Amino acid sequence: MQHLQADGTLRAEGLSGVERRSDAGEERLAKPAMLRGWRRRCPSCGNGPMMAGYLKVRDTCPVCEEELHHQRADDGPAYLTIVIVGHILAPLILIVYSNFRPDPLIMATGFSVGCVALSLYLLPRLKGLMVGLQWAKRMHGFGGESG
Repeated sequence: MQHLQADGTLRAEGLSGVERRSDAGEERLAKPAMLRGWRRRCPSCGNGPMMAGYLKVRDTCPVCEEELHHQRADDGPAYLTIVIVGHILAPLILIVYSNFRPDPLIMATGFSVGCVALSLYLLPRLKGLMVGLQWAKRMHGFGGESG
């Protein structure tokens, strides 16, 4: 149900009973939206889950009904993941090899597992962070207009 407020804004009450205001003219703060995205929560309310799966962004937030279907992060999170993992593991490889001289097979196995684990941890969080930034800046992803 929608209600017109005295200040001219439109207030909508979703199926969950949570109010949300149409904030077409209001500034959205990037930092809170990005932190909510990092936690994989809705960038608008911070309560609803943003992801429908590991990397799939929900069409709408189940709590505040904010539309998220147009947010597309594409390859950005993957590039950021590669940069971050590379900058963390490259110095560690050098330090471990210089100080301990482990067997190359042990070192390759250990750092491969670490690389995969860190990548799997960071990728959905960085995608949420980028979707939160896009939402805050009203970028609506980078895909072409549909329809």
